[in-house]
Amino acid sequence: RMNWYCLTVSALPLHHQIQFADQKQEFNKRPSKIGRRSLSRSISQSSTDSYSSAASYTDSSDDETSPRDKQQKNSKGNGDFCIKNIKQADFGRREIEIAEQEMPALMALRKRAQGEKPLAGAKIVGCTHITAQTAVLMETLSALGAQCRWAACNIYSTQNEVAAALAEGGFSVFAWKGESEDDFWWCIDRCVNVEGWQPNMILDDGGDLTHWIYKKYPSMFKKIKGIVEESVTGVHRLYQLSKAGKLCVPAMNVNDSVTKQKFDNLYCCRESILDGLKRTTDVMFGGKQVVVCGYGEVGKGCCAALKAMGSIVYVTEIDPICALQACMDGFRLVKLTEVIRQVDIVITCTGNKNVVVRENLDRMKNGCIVCNMGHSNTEIDVSSLRTPELTWERVRSQVDHVIWPDGKRIVLLAEGRLLNLSCSTVPTFVLSITATTQALALIELYNAPEGRYKQDVYLLPKKMDEYVASLHLPTFDAHLTELSDEQAKYLGLNKNGPFKPNYYR
Repeated sequence: RMNWYCLTVSALPLHHQIQFADQKQEFNKRPSKIGRRSLSRSISQSSTDSYSSAASYTDSSDDETSPRDKQQKNSKGNGDFCIKNIKQADFGRREIEIAEQEMPALMALRKRAQGEKPLAGAKIVGCTHITAQTAVLMETLSALGAQCRWAACNIYSTQNEVAAALAEGGFSVFAWKGESEDDFWWCIDRCVNVEGWQPNMILDDGGDLTHWIYKKYPSMFKKIKGIVEESVTGVHRLYQLSKAGKLCVPAMNVNDSVTKQKFDNLYCCRESILDGLKRTTDVMFGGKQVVVCGYGEVGKGCCAALKAMGSIVYVTEIDPICALQACMDGFRLVKLTEVIRQVDIVITCTGNKNVVVRENLDRMKNGCIVCNMGHSNTEIDVSSLRTPELTWERVRSQVDHVIWPDGKRIVLLAEGRLLNLSCSTVPTFVLSITATTQALALIELYNAPEGRYKQDVYLLPKKMDEYVASLHLPTFDAHLTELSDEQAKYLGLNKNGPFKPNYYR
C-alpha cells in the first residue's frame, strides 16, 4: 500500500509522564462583542502562545467587525469558512507561491501523487498555525486525496491573507489574526461539528483540537484512525492520555523526530531569534550581555546566533548533560540570580513554567529586553507584572514597556509569548522539513493495516526521517556517498538505510 514512498517500517512506542491540562470553561453561548474581548486568558496556554507573522498585510485592529458577524463567500459561492477578509486572497496566493519555492519535499510529494493518491478518502481536521508554509502543507494533503477542515492553534498566528487564499481555493478555514479565546474554541468547533462530515484523521499542534474532541465529541474517535502531533505541549498531553489508559487511537509524535528536533528547533531558532529581536527593538548585539535559559536544541540555536554576533552569552540549565555541552561550547553556565542585574537581554527556552519570576524582573536593569522562545507563554510570569504599581506602555505591536514606580522600565516582547513568529517570521525551508514529516506521518497512520499500531503514542521510524532529509538534499546540489556491499556488511547495515538506530535522537 505504501510502496509509492517505500516506507513500511512501523514506528516505536514511547511513554513519558506529564500533566494533562484540564480546561473547564464551556463556550456553548456566544458572548457579546465586549464580552469576547474581556474573556479570561487562562483557558489554554497553547491557545494563547503568540505566533503571528510580521509578514501579514493587515492587523486585527484594521476592522473591528468580528468575522463571525460577516457573511462571506468565495468566487464559487462557497461560504463554508470564517476568515478576516476574502478580498485578500490574491495577496495570500502570492505568499503561498513564494513558500512553495522553498518547500521542495512537499512539492515532490505532490508530483508523486499524480498516480496513486495515498490519502484518498482521508478527512483531516487540522489545528495548526495558518501561515503560507502551512498552506503549502494543506494543499499538498489535498493533492494527495484528502479533504481538510482547518482552524488556527493560536489566537495570534494566522496570516489573514493566507487564510483568504485557502478559503478562495475551497478549503474550510476558520481562523483570523487576533481571535478572542471564545473565537478560538468556536473556530475549532466549526471545524469538527459539521453535518455530514466526520473526520478520520487529526493533525494537531498543541493538543487543543484533540482535547476539544475528547471533551465535546468523544464518539468521533470511533472513526478516527490516528492523531499526528508536532508540539511539545501536545505530545505531553498525548502521553498523559496514554498513561491514564484514555488514548483511544494511535498517535504519532512528530515533535521528537530527528527531522523536527535537529532542524526546526535548532536551525530555525538560530536565524529567527535575531530577526525577532532586531525587528522589535533595533538592538545592537555586539557586546551585549545575554542570558539564555535552557540549552536544548532551541537554546543551542539562540546561543550560537548571539555568540556569532559578538554578544556575551550566559546559559542557565537544570540538566548536567546540556550544561556540560554549554560549557564545552564556550558559554558560562550560571544561575539566573547571579547575572540578572547586569544582563541586557533575557531569553527563555526551557518548556517549563515560571523560569523568570517577579523577583527576577524586579532586579533587572533599566531597559532590559525580556522575551520567550519556548512554545508556551508560561516561562515568564507576565501575570505578576499586571499590578497597580506598574505601568504598561505599548510601544508598537508586540512590544511593551513595563515601568516601575522609580522609572525603571523593561522591554517585554510579545507579552511573553513565542517571540520568533510573534515578531518576525521563520525560514520556510526549515518548515518544509517539519511539514513533510507531518504529511508522511498522516500517510503512514491512514494506510497502516489494522493492528500495526495500538492505542499508544509512537515515534517515527528512522527510515522516514532519512527519507524526509533525502528529499531536501537536491536543493543544495548535495551528493550522498553510497556504501559498498563490503562496507555495508562490515557495519551491519542495509545499503539504503536506515543508518541510525531507532533510539537515536
